Amino acid sequence: MRLDKYLKISHIIKRRTLAKETADKEKIFVNSKLAKPSTPIDVGDIIEINYASKTIKFKVLSVNEYTSKKDSISMYEVIE
Repeated sequence: MRLDKYLKISHIIKRRTLAKETADKEKIFVNSKLAKPSTPIDVGDIIEINYASKTIKFKVLSVNEYTSKKDSISMYEVIE
């Protein structure tokens, strides 16, 4: 699954276009490598998002195409 789609489906970022813009601004890393919106995401990947004054790091636990907002919490585990 693409990075921008994963971030939207897991409800980490509310809109796919916002996830794409964040990646285009070079603020998202997957496994310590700069990520593009089309970067493929697999189970076990570590995603790091640098916001204005903080950094969120989490591990991908599952990659589901369709989830409810309630189930999306089980798609990742926050590390930092």
